[in-house]
Amino acid sequence: MSFASPADAGSSRAPILCGLIGSGIAGSRSPEMHEGEARALGLPMVYRILDGEVMGYDADGLPGLLDMLVGMGFDGINVTHPFKQAVMPLVDSLSDAARALGAVNTILFRDGKRHGDNTDWSGYRAHFLAGLGDRPRAHVALIGAGGAAAAIGYAHLDLGAQSMTIMDPAPERASALADRLGTLFTQAQVKAALSAADAIRGADGVVQCSPIGMLSHPGLPFDPALLTPDQWVSDIIYFPLETQLLQAAAAKGCATLNGGGMAVMQAAHAFSLFTGVEPDAARMLRAFDSFSDRKAAA
Repeated sequence: MSFASPADAGSSRAPILCGLIGSGIAGSRSPEMHEGEARALGLPMVYRILDGEVMGYDADGLPGLLDMLVGMGFDGINVTHPFKQAVMPLVDSLSDAARALGAVNTILFRDGKRHGDNTDWSGYRAHFLAGLGDRPRAHVALIGAGGAAAAIGYAHLDLGAQSMTIMDPAPERASALADRLGTLFTQAQVKAALSAADAIRGADGVVQCSPIGMLSHPGLPFDPALLTPDQWVSDIIYFPLETQLLQAAAAKGCATLNGGGMAVMQAAHAFSLFTGVEPDAARMLRAFDSFSDRKAAA
């Protein structure tokens, strides 16, 4: 299915209206990333935060919310925790990646239809290669089994991981994700673990894919004592940029990777879908770093 972008509408360039839906997302930097890059490219864009905690909606309210956004003239939205899987039945079509992953992080509204896509996996892949691409990655542990974990597992298996162990507080979710990824990548061994210790033991690196560590979900997703100095640790959270887990991992001598680059790269890929214009990802990353520095100094 072909979806024309707002940038195709003619020289008048009607404002592009986008946003982010999720829960506990008041600190998201998505508006700054998208609107800042749009300004640099001479595109009018408005990007709004639609926080379920503030607006009072949950997964049951998503059908009405999407209807409202279409009625308001939104061109598209990003989707984050905890709705990446819940929105799937609410779209008319899916990209190959979104269908394979069972998760949507971007929805386009075009010609009365809703198209679901996933830019998390490609954004994380690019981010990981830039930050930890020289590290061993034959065996990867995932902590968390939600929509983001599906994308990150897909990215690491696409990069050639030979084995992957997934742990989630809900064991059935870990098993379901292991089955899904194992079916997609039959050359690799993908399994679920019942504890973080079992998942992390012997891994080259660990990706923290749960919401634990966000400002709205403070704490540690697992005991950092389980880590060894030769392992790398990647956290997908970017608010705060340096989570308690990353600080503890660095103190143990682990190489670490924060979630900032993934946030930028997935946003850059989503931006191109929203607008039909290719953004300057390096410029978006510089802007993100500058914004992070300002927040840290505040």
